[in-house]
Amino acid sequence: MLKGLLFDLDGVLTNSAKFHLTAWNNLAKELGITLTDAQLDSLRGISRMDSLNLILKYGGQEDKYTEAEKEKFAAEKNAKFVEQVETMTPNDILPGIPELLADAKKQNLKMVIASASKNAPKILTRLGIMDEFDGIVDPATLHHGKPDPEIYIKAQEIAGLKADEVISFEDAKAGVEAIKAAHQFAVGIGDQELLKEADYIVPTTADLKLSEIEKVFEEKE
Repeated sequence: MLKGLLFDLDGVLTNSAKFHLTAWNNLAKELGITLTDAQLDSLRGISRMDSLNLILKYGGQEDKYTEAEKEKFAAEKNAKFVEQVETMTPNDILPGIPELLADAKKQNLKMVIASASKNAPKILTRLGIMDEFDGIVDPATLHHGKPDPEIYIKAQEIAGLKADEVISFEDAKAGVEAIKAAHQFAVGIGDQELLKEADYIVPTTADLKLSEIEKVFEEKE
């Protein structure tokens, strides 16, 4: 029986992912690394340091910098990202999400954020939906990034629920893999081929209908 919803943030509730990718792309250029669209897209849904290490790997610079230097790069990137976050308003909530959250509230479903972003509270506050959620996974408590299931297992624990009582929402391949590794029902938002491991896939958030998702969820039980 469905009792809770777990959400990634960037690309699911709002398109703050575009700010992340722009900031990472600019940092890569400063380091003399040119990223392809596919390489840039692969940074979706993974943690800050994992993203930086991946960029350095793409540029053949894995061993060029100390950990202290990497921390400095990540902090610079985050400062630029936060500048963009400060411009966000409730108008930046993605289509279909207000209705989805309202339908979940009517059913008294628990709702928890499972995002690798350390800026999640700030973003949710700017969007005006912080109070909609029962909790947020603190990325500082995590030992492994997506596609490891740790973040979704923690989100489920915050909700006080079991794996077969939740539906989790993602727009990134690594995120969908994390959900499935946590033995949860995965809703993928985006490219059908890229997110093919998901149990239910829609092209955009505007296509999310809780009643339709629940039908498929119940059939899988």
